[in-house]
Amino acid sequence: MAPHDLRRWIKRVSISDQQKRRDIALQRQQQNRRDSQHQARLLATSILSLQPELEPEEVEKSFSHFDVIRASKLKGSEARQWFSHQLMLPEWMIDVPPRLNQDWYVFARPSGKRCFVVSSDGTTVSRLRNGSVLHHFPSNLPNGARTKDNSGPAHSFCLLDCIFHEQDQTYYVIDMVCWSGYSYYDCSAEFRFFWLNSKLAENGACDPPSLYHRYRFSVVPILNCDQMGLHAAYAGTAPYVKDGLLFYNKHAHYQTGNTPLALVWKDESCSQYVIDTDSKGQIPSQQQVVLELQEDGNVTTSDDPPVIFGSLNREFVEQSGLRFGNLLRFAVSDGGMKFADGKLEMADIHYAGKTNKARAFADTYSKVLFQYSARHSPLRMDDLIVSISSSHDYQLDETNKDIEMAG
Repeated sequence: MAPHDLRRWIKRVSISDQQKRRDIALQRQQQNRRDSQHQARLLATSILSLQPELEPEEVEKSFSHFDVIRASKLKGSEARQWFSHQLMLPEWMIDVPPRLNQDWYVFARPSGKRCFVVSSDGTTVSRLRNGSVLHHFPSNLPNGARTKDNSGPAHSFCLLDCIFHEQDQTYYVIDMVCWSGYSYYDCSAEFRFFWLNSKLAENGACDPPSLYHRYRFSVVPILNCDQMGLHAAYAGTAPYVKDGLLFYNKHAHYQTGNTPLALVWKDESCSQYVIDTDSKGQIPSQQQVVLELQEDGNVTTSDDPPVIFGSLNREFVEQSGLRFGNLLRFAVSDGGMKFADGKLEMADIHYAGKTNKARAFADTYSKVLFQYSARHSPLRMDDLIVSISSSHDYQLDETNKDIEMAG
């Protein structure tokens, strides 16, 4: 076998399926909240008793989860590096979550560029997923323009999770992380979405563009994922071009990086791009996978922890001029992939070359699985509808049992 060829069966250790990771994420979220509350009580006690139990540096470290004021003053590569790790990124839906109609929201994802919009110190900046600047402009967001009506203290900043829709030059807001200096990181999606609608409307951010408000902002209609909500998101009209559906767990906090508590799903009816295309816009005959080269020669996904798909030997790495951190493209060969109980057991892949330099991240494990399923046995809208219907019928049965017992 040639040294550059990864065409082999790769045995994998057990990998938790998506539902198990959702459960773990919710448990970790609850534990983090308890830890934060405990830390706050300790801080309050030390302040009230005038005992310096916590030094200022320790207090700052305890509550430095996010400092948008400091981050907004970063420049160049430091700013790009910091912002490239701040978005909450949905996993691809590879199984239908239980209680989809009770615990989840759904909305049609706008086609466009995912970005953070930060307003601070009299200006507004949008940054793409890789951290680079998309636009620098004035806005009606808190402290987003140098006007009398929109000025404020340094702590009056805002951070929105948006998708910029080129066709109508609009920022469609899909989440609110900070508003007027208040952090919503540790708030549930249910709470964040409620305040998102009210805050944007009252602040004039949804007003038409003007001299001190260059781009329009608009809220994406967020719906309960029952039968009516799912149908409206999937088949209903939208003021933007759709690119799949996004599902958010109502209890999910805003956490940076990939999370199974937010999911993306697509088919040909709600997205132009379901199966990945090449640089010419054509669907390649073999599935393409982008993996990151590690120091030990392993090639991995961008998950935390990463999933190892294979290894390149040192001789080939040196001959090809590859370096640690390079993003490399692989093709899935005829052997395909084998799964059991939601776990990857085998993969048949071979090296196909480097990726475009503009690319910042390797594929996630869930994306690889979704793309593989899309080519062989896709998760269809009917599967989502059946899941919701089954859950609804179960709730009715339980309600009828309660009525009979009460009678």
